Order: sequence, then C-alpha cells, then structure tokens
Amino acid sequence: MWIVAHLPFAVQIQIGKLLGILSYHLARERRHICEVNLRLCFPELSAAEQRDLVRQTFISNAIGLIEIAIAWYRNPEDFRDRVSVSGLENLDAAINRGKGVLLLCAHFTTLEFGGFLFNLFHKMDVTYRRNKNPLFEAAMYNGRIRHYPNVFDRKDVRGAMRSLKQGRILWYAPDQDYGAQHSVIVPFFGNPAATITATSRFASVNDSAVVFFSHYRNEDNSGYHLEFSPMLKNYPSGDLEKDAKFINEIVEAAIRKQPDQYLWLHKRFKTQAAGKQARPY
Repeated sequence: MWIVAHLPFAVQIQIGKLLGILSYHLARERRHICEVNLRLCFPELSAAEQRDLVRQTFISNAIGLIEIAIAWYRNPEDFRDRVSVSGLENLDAAINRGKGVLLLCAHFTTLEFGGFLFNLFHKMDVTYRRNKNPLFEAAMYNGRIRHYPNVFDRKDVRGAMRSLKQGRILWYAPDQDYGAQHSVIVPFFGNPAATITATSRFASVNDSAVVFFSHYRNEDNSGYHLEFSPMLKNYPSGDLEKDAKFINEIVEAAIRKQPDQYLWLHKRFKTQAAGKQARPY
C-alpha cells in the first residue's frame, strides 16, 4: 500500500481501473450483491444500463482502494490542487454555534479519501468499525490517527458523545445495515431497509448542528469535489422513524448525483422485518 500510495496519480488511477475490471469478472458474489442492489434501487434503468452501472461501480470501488492507500500514507497537502469545495460556509456556520457538529456522510467509494481531504479545511473526530484482521486493523488505525485527533470504535458511544459535548466535529456514516437492534425499517430508494437511530441521539446530545458531507471523484478522475449542506432544520424531530427516513432521503439525493461511486457491494437490504427468508440476495 505504501508503494502504491507514492506512485504518480495517473498511474494510481489506471491501476484502480484495472483492478476494477478484474474484480468485476472474478468477484461473482459481490457482483451479485451489486446487481441486486441496483436492480432494487434503479428499476427505471434498462438491463444494459444496469450492467454498465455495475461495471462502473466495480471500477470506482477499486479506485477507492487505491485512494485508501494514499489516505493512509500521504499528506493531504499533496492533493490540494486537485480539490474543489462548495458549502464550506455552511460548515463554518455550524462550527460557530459552539455545540459541536455531527458531520454526516455516506459510504461512497471516496469515503476514506474525502475524510483525508477534509483535513485541508478543518479537523474532526471519526468513528469506524474494527477489522477482524489484526494487521489490517493496525494499518487502518495508524493510517487514520495520523489525520484525526480521535478515532472511536463505533461501539464507543460515550467517546463520540464526549466529542460533541466538547464542541468538536464528529464524522458519522449512518447508511449501512447494522442489523435490527437499534434500527428502524424505513424506505431507502423505495425499499425497506434497516436504518440506525443513533444519528438522532447523537445530534440531541448537545443540540449539535447536523451537516451532510458529500465527496465525489470528478468524472474524468482528475480530482475531487467536496460539498457541505446547510445545517439540517428540525432535526432531530423526536420521531425516530421520521428522522431515519429523512436521513435516507438525503443519502439518496447524494447518491443520485454519482451513483457509480456508492458502495453498492454492501448488503444494504439484508435485514428484513419478515426475517432471513425475505432477504433479496
């Protein structure tokens, strides 16, 4: 990963594309998951359009793997000239409230790199899910702690809440299926999906501002664009289902801007109210 991280940028992109094409043909189980997700979420696309989107998704995911290596072993200043940003004033306004900022994001293939580039503008604390492989876990943790003041395990709720109470920015991604516990079933692209409710609880801890952070790779792979939404209004509302549905709608809107850059390889619809037999995979 260190070697790949220090190659010329154009070479890194080409390696990512090659890995994407290879994985599209070889990773059949993940391709099936991706195909099911896109069929459920984009029924308006023709079969040929869906196949093309699946292929582009694999390429984007593979480029994302290269970007992970860069994020863990490079300095974000090396990429300042490849970044454009919009809505930074929204984030500044949220910070100025002094009650902490819950910075929501989604699992785009640019997730790691988007956070890496965020360091060019502000500092934030992050949550993450531990990896079972101890070597990879060490590489991931060490790569992140270089850039973020605090890195919390996703089960460390107290640490995350303390971050907000201290007026810090907390980066949080609520868009994956973590099971039925602490989740509600609400629509995601019109399909029932288990959606965690912790987002509302985090936001209410210190009456923290909530801002949605989007990060995209330019279509020509020349650079990146970061977007910060205005502070969410009337959130949290006190209704967990309403709040979860609202967040899903925001995530959907962000995905539709660049659908191939979302992590469709995740089993987003694995938890169903009717049980395992209702899983679409």
